[in-house]
Amino acid sequence: MMGRVYALLHARNLEFLRDRSTLGWNVLLPLLLVAGLAAVFGNGVRPLFKVAVVGDVPTVQAQTLLEFTDYVAVDDAERLRRQVARHQIDALLLADSREYFYNPASPKGAVIHRMLQAVPSWQGRIEEGAGLRYIDWLLPGILGMNIMFSCLFGVGYVIVRYRKNGYLKRLSATPVRPLDFVLAQVLSRLLLILLITVAVFIGTDFVFEFPVRGSYADLLLLTVLGCAAMVSIGLLVAARVASEEVAGGLLNFLAWPMMLLSGVWFSLEGAPQWIQHLALALPLTHLLSGARAIMFDGAGLADVALELGALAGLTVLCIGLAAWLFRWRTD
Repeated sequence: MMGRVYALLHARNLEFLRDRSTLGWNVLLPLLLVAGLAAVFGNGVRPLFKVAVVGDVPTVQAQTLLEFTDYVAVDDAERLRRQVARHQIDALLLADSREYFYNPASPKGAVIHRMLQAVPSWQGRIEEGAGLRYIDWLLPGILGMNIMFSCLFGVGYVIVRYRKNGYLKRLSATPVRPLDFVLAQVLSRLLLILLITVAVFIGTDFVFEFPVRGSYADLLLLTVLGCAAMVSIGLLVAARVASEEVAGGLLNFLAWPMMLLSGVWFSLEGAPQWIQHLALALPLTHLLSGARAIMFDGAGLADVALELGALAGLTVLCIGLAAWLFRWRTD
């Protein structure tokens, strides 16, 4: 008995070691995760406060007083004032006018106000507002992550399996063109994931009562474009790949950076600038930033035009490339 077990164990180990794509992904994934998290959070001791600054660096007195503060240089003061009201950042400093905005309902904001009162020439301004619950801020991230995984793997992985078991080869004998097949896959997955996402949103909103200050129609349009962008990426990956292992590795390689760097779990305010620029290249970033703007700030379509344009452009580009590169057979 032990001899048979050993023979099967040895055969399975050799099979795994010879599958270079799976072996490589098992080695690379933890390394990439550690490197990504270190880039975002590995800057020594985490600061006690998060303060946004418009203009030059604050005075030496303010820097000394707020020694354990993470200063974030920004230009959009209006957007940051809304974040102060929602307790997303602790204070906003306007260096030129020597003013600072804080929310007295925020414990850290109140502490910063008391500390800055001792600094000459700085004037405090109250920015009132109800703080967002973490669950409010997290909801778009959870739904966006579910959209991402469902669209990428529900399309990309399935099409590779179709190609591998010969289904696409038989389909190529019909009048169906690659573009027809690609569009059908996009519409099918889009309809299913939209129904699921809307149902989950309604169910959780009934329990937690999430704030939606903008238009539900605008939020739905943004979600449609986000789903279409994710589906098109999955189609592009599966356009020529014949191995399920390779497809899984490529899809994970695309999904994990989006889950870590697109603001699913935490805000990237205060992260290194190159991390924030990298996040702008990810479609999930545009989906989540647009959804949060509509839900929390009451933004309209004009306010999220950049996000809508990025998602629509990526969808058209990836669908076109997928239809052009698509092949029916594995050979």
